[in-house]
Amino acid sequence: MGARQVPRHRIRQRITVDCRLPELPEVEAVRQRLVDERIAGTTILSFAAERPGTTKPQRPQEVAKAVRGRVVEGMRRRGKHLFVDLSGGYSIRVHLRMTGNLRIIPDVRLRPATARGWFVLDDGRALILDDPRALGTIHAGRLDEMEAAASAVGVEPLSDAFTDDLLLGAARRSKKPIKTLLMDQRAVAGLGNIYAAEALFRAGIDPRRESRRISALRLRRLRVEIVRVLADAVQSTRIAYRAPGRFGEADSFPLLVYDREGEKCGNCGRIIRRIPQGGRSTYFCPHCQR
Repeated sequence: MGARQVPRHRIRQRITVDCRLPELPEVEAVRQRLVDERIAGTTILSFAAERPGTTKPQRPQEVAKAVRGRVVEGMRRRGKHLFVDLSGGYSIRVHLRMTGNLRIIPDVRLRPATARGWFVLDDGRALILDDPRALGTIHAGRLDEMEAAASAVGVEPLSDAFTDDLLLGAARRSKKPIKTLLMDQRAVAGLGNIYAAEALFRAGIDPRRESRRISALRLRRLRVEIVRVLADAVQSTRIAYRAPGRFGEADSFPLLVYDREGEKCGNCGRIIRRIPQGGRSTYFCPHCQR
């Protein structure tokens, strides 16, 4: 059973989806936009936080001391973590959580009321964590210390390391439902609720099925669909992502099952269901997914 193809008029665009936790494509879009903003080569003059919880267990003063006077060397993503690498072997690690957005503004005095932490740059601009729910975090220190916090994150699904054998091995060791396994960041980095549901639909696999009981052939198909879904989503999100839960009209990534409870499946015409799974909502077609 291959990728699901449905008529365009039956595809729900992501612009209709409410605010949600940023997943790999959204975090990657933030990274790419900051690269486009050409922050590499700028020097950080200062850091401040609106509330201590943003940097906990570090104090805002500790973060400020770690970054002051250091040159921005580049941007990286590890799962849902963003790293701003600095001179001298230091780095800033940001986790956007549910509503965070890391962005550049022309002047720190123009920061919105929802800015939770900000770095003033030597060219007059500021890098801010804009986060309405104040759940995002900022930490800074030596590179190895920052990376240690993300050491438990699994393989990057868009990297060459994400192989058939790797997914097969993870599945064979797990009694979890396959959807729950895919959302475990220790197994696959950055793959969240939306894209896990979409990949499982395209692979024709029931999200409730026990991971270790899925055939190698079907797991190989699933790996292919995970890569395809994420690659397509990154391309779409790069153009359309504005902030968590906000997408421009250019967004064209098709949601075939996610958030479509009670609607007809574009493949078979049966009704799409929603079930609770791991504290989240799972959407699937009981007829197409076995």
